[in-house]
Amino acid sequence: MAHRLRPVGTDFAGTAPVRLVFAREVSASPERVFDALAEDVPGWTEWFSAVTYARPADGGAGRETHLRGGTRFQGTVLAARRPELHAHRVDTTNAPGARALAEEWLLTPDGNGTRVQWTFAADGTAPFRLTLNLARRGLGRAFHNAVTSLDHRLSARCPGRTGSHEPERD
Repeated sequence: MAHRLRPVGTDFAGTAPVRLVFAREVSASPERVFDALAEDVPGWTEWFSAVTYARPADGGAGRETHLRGGTRFQGTVLAARRPELHAHRVDTTNAPGARALAEEWLLTPDGNGTRVQWTFAADGTAPFRLTLNLARRGLGRAFHNAVTSLDHRLSARCPGRTGSHEPERD
């Protein structure tokens, strides 16, 4: 059963009781990563294996996401500053014990690519917070795999790029 969460703003990513922060460098440009995060919402299912369904909602001001295992989220986009920041909060979810959830994706140019930093910010009951902290390692692995997959996907769509910083060879 879905329940409404406490509305939070962009500052929640820095103040939440539980903050899970992960970062990874990719070869894709910040603009291309931003487009995948903010514009190609249904495409999340192709690179983030935990996501089974994703679509924009409310004319692009929100999104609906389903995860493997049955967790569902409906939320609001909090910030979309091309190409460096995409953030959204969860307004309703069926995750038991959740009181407030938000995600922040920071994209920083890094040499020939982008440093992608994901902050998963949460508040909830004590068992919910404990569960998230115990899941930190698995969420970090899921993030790493997703961003690696996204980078490969974006490199495949860009002729002349191999996904590495070396030129293609015959």
